[in-house]
Amino acid sequence: MCSQHPRDAGPLAALSPAESARLMAVIREAALSRGRLPLPARPIIGASWERMLRLGLDPDRGRPPRPLGLDELELRRRQTRLAEVLPTLHNGLLEAAEAAGHIMIIADAEGRILWLDGHRGVRRQADGIALVEGSHWAEDVAGTSGIGTALAVKTPVRVHSAEHFVSAFHTWSCAAAPVHDPRDGRLLGVIDVSGPAGTAHPTVLSLVTATARWAEGELRLAHSRDLEGLRAVAAPLLARIRGKAVVVDHHGWIAGVTGVTPRERRLLLPKAPYDGPVWLPALGACAVEPLPGGHLLRVLDGESAEEGGPAGWGDLLLDVRHPHRWTLTFSGPPGAWTHELSARQAEVLLLLAAHPEGRTAAQLAEDLFGDPTRTVTVRAAMSRLRGRIGAVLAHRPYRIADCVRIDVASPDHPAELLPFSSAPAIMRLRHPPF
Repeated sequence: MCSQHPRDAGPLAALSPAESARLMAVIREAALSRGRLPLPARPIIGASWERMLRLGLDPDRGRPPRPLGLDELELRRRQTRLAEVLPTLHNGLLEAAEAAGHIMIIADAEGRILWLDGHRGVRRQADGIALVEGSHWAEDVAGTSGIGTALAVKTPVRVHSAEHFVSAFHTWSCAAAPVHDPRDGRLLGVIDVSGPAGTAHPTVLSLVTATARWAEGELRLAHSRDLEGLRAVAAPLLARIRGKAVVVDHHGWIAGVTGVTPRERRLLLPKAPYDGPVWLPALGACAVEPLPGGHLLRVLDGESAEEGGPAGWGDLLLDVRHPHRWTLTFSGPPGAWTHELSARQAEVLLLLAAHPEGRTAAQLAEDLFGDPTRTVTVRAAMSRLRGRIGAVLAHRPYRIADCVRIDVASPDHPAELLPFSSAPAIMRLRHPPF
């Protein structure tokens, strides 16, 4: 996309809704034709348009939404944790949406609309663009939109009028915010308020975002209550145990310990069912016993997590294919686990995978910040990372442990490699020399 102006899209805010819609239509047409833009699109919108162009999505119609059958829709409604916070979402948004002549939408992590309610007349208009329960509104189907783009970038998004990639949606405005499961950070879906572009107000995004945070708070309180119940079970059990043991819930959150002090409040657990001893990054070899609502982990005698794992004990897959979601997966005879990574952790592990010989703190500081003196920041980050993944990470110098083989799953287009990272070394990996 050829944007030759240093300004952002801020001037659009000073225009009337009709004027801004007309200018956005001009910007979109120039972007689709790779021409000179009168103003650059907002970065989040421009990046989404680039993704749609690479996908070859039809800018007039998108792709057929292929709505779910009623049975599949009801199954998804029963299985999602979003059902637990439906009263919160309705209290926070529905009345305001109806009063503004808009509709409230709740979609799952795949962009499938699970619930839709609000202004009756707008709902009839929504039927005309397949904005209905069960339809699919992920970016690769519907293009740039509140639902699809909020899912793609995992951040609140407002998409107004011609900011939609698909021209059929230019009479609409939408604001959406993601909702995450506080137990494991997993994306549950998005909440969205949509309606006619001519009556939309930019402050609706703040309301949607606040309601999403409110819903996450409700889920966090529910998890805290579950963890307190597990603590009541764990306390008398751990009091009778000699040696090292930890009680965790099914997501790895610690409810009680004896004889050991894990660095983190949550441990990585294998994804597969437990069969015999397993090796855990933070504890080493453990025997696992089921408990109501969790597990008892008995640390076995022998090699600790700090000392390392069995020789040749497994493989790692660093998955950085998605622009906003990165994971590290271990698999091997001791078990399997997947760790959701922060942006900084993804950067560090990608650099270590690119330098199997290892990097000193000064080298990593240069890689990440362009400043080799920022070693204190690097050491703090590496300490936190070692607390999560244990012997996977060696030090002096920092490197992937010798007994581990690591593979990297990268995006098809190098420009999409951690696209929002400003680390100098990542930028070099993103644009390798010919």
